[in-house]
Amino acid sequence: MPTCYRHPTRETGVACSSCGRPICPDCMTSTPVGMRCPECARQRTRVHRPALGQAAAPIATQAIVALNVIAYLGEILSGNGISNVSSGDVFIHGALFGPSISIDHEYWRIVSSGFLHQGIPHIGLNLVFIWLIGRTLEPAIGTARFVALYLTALVCGSFGVLLLEPNAITVGASGAAFGLLGALIVEARSRGIDLWSTGLPQLALINFALTFALPNIAIGAHVGGFAGGVLVGMLFVEADRRRVPRMVSLGACVAIGVAAFLGGIAIAG
Repeated sequence: MPTCYRHPTRETGVACSSCGRPICPDCMTSTPVGMRCPECARQRTRVHRPALGQAAAPIATQAIVALNVIAYLGEILSGNGISNVSSGDVFIHGALFGPSISIDHEYWRIVSSGFLHQGIPHIGLNLVFIWLIGRTLEPAIGTARFVALYLTALVCGSFGVLLLEPNAITVGASGAAFGLLGALIVEARSRGIDLWSTGLPQLALINFALTFALPNIAIGAHVGGFAGGVLVGMLFVEADRRRVPRMVSLGACVAIGVAAFLGGIAIAG
């Protein structure tokens, strides 16, 4: 076990994030880039980390909204108009349905269902939710991470549905939207922002209250998506704290998504 460079009799497993020298608790100074020794803590280091809400083009958020709109138009065109999108081939072959996954091996439903919707109010609420959160979160964590987070939360939401209601026909981007909310809460907390002043916990509580109170709501999608978003958010925050290469953290996020995907297949039907 290494010892503190300033207190040779004290063993420690923590090293300065700047110079790498081992430091004990009395010598640790918490900074935005990790623990530092007293000397390095006095050095002014410019941290290039965008603030929450910093102006930047949320390209992925815009693309996700567009994809959902295109998918809904496909539902309308393949069905009997806006009033009955569930009769069309896009809905029938894209909705989440456990038996179709386990018996017919239509595994794409785990992902495709997250881009389909039942009606205009359904898609409207989800896309407004995604837009409001995405335009804040995407510039803060980066586009690549945002896309990985979104897809992982979507798959985790599908896993939750298959776990609780494998025989229910389910569509909607709410699982992914809840995942974005969970990740945004984690990101804001990691930056020392007062969460209650942001309104994020209140938003989560209200949405979960509605999830359990209203009928015909995919509880598994909301809970699974939120849990997946929180998990990925914590992964990204910890990776940044430890200075892990971004590709490694992205790979870990993809691994979580793949595990949820395979888990969904295993429990379907």
